[in-house]
Amino acid sequence: MRTAVVTGGGSGIGLAVAQQLRADGHRVATLDLRPTETEFAYAADVADPDQVRAALDTIRTEFGPVTILVNAAGLDGTGRFIDIDFAQWQRVIDVNLNGVYHCVQAVLPDMLAAHWGRIVNISSSSTHSGQPFMAHYVSAKSAVNGLTKSLALELGPVGITVNAIPPGFIDTPMLRKAEAADRLGGTIDDHIRRTPVRRVGQPEDIAAACSFLISESAGYITGQILGVNGGRNT
Repeated sequence: MRTAVVTGGGSGIGLAVAQQLRADGHRVATLDLRPTETEFAYAADVADPDQVRAALDTIRTEFGPVTILVNAAGLDGTGRFIDIDFAQWQRVIDVNLNGVYHCVQAVLPDMLAAHWGRIVNISSSSTHSGQPFMAHYVSAKSAVNGLTKSLALELGPVGITVNAIPPGFIDTPMLRKAEAADRLGGTIDDHIRRTPVRRVGQPEDIAAACSFLISESAGYITGQILGVNGGRNT
């Protein structure tokens, strides 16, 4: 049994990943601005390194060293690039990219000591093709993919794998919010018709991919960007 931390574990993909890893037999703690679980859930802003370190210290005390990390915390944003002020830009970068930095920095000593670790970063399928009116979000998630590849090369020799999953069209509260605001370029049903497998993805689809990448069976897989998108991006 290993100890895992899942950020963004209060809802959507993060919550599904946490539930799947528990089913796999791991001890799982979640970090979220607004935790929804009643046990092993900690309130923290991943963009704040002090909050991340404090939460990780508590988790280590209760569960032991952390050797699995899934970075699923995310913040979207929309607007014409010319209208995105630097504060908006910075906040999206802070959560989506710097949050990954803070969390990896916080758990890496445990993984180095164990000579074993699994890091899975949840990026975005928008990194494949871009997305209008989401320049800050796409920039941050694209950087996460680059960070994943660099860390994989650096940490592979010491037993730590690092991979990323860019989810496709996944039915999450963030997606429903975007549909309600007419930011999808059509309805969810419209997008389903454009998806080769003809359905919207579920958070459990991403959780299943995380489960595999964390397993011993995936020990020879690192530095990969594993698209889970129903064939929309190939």
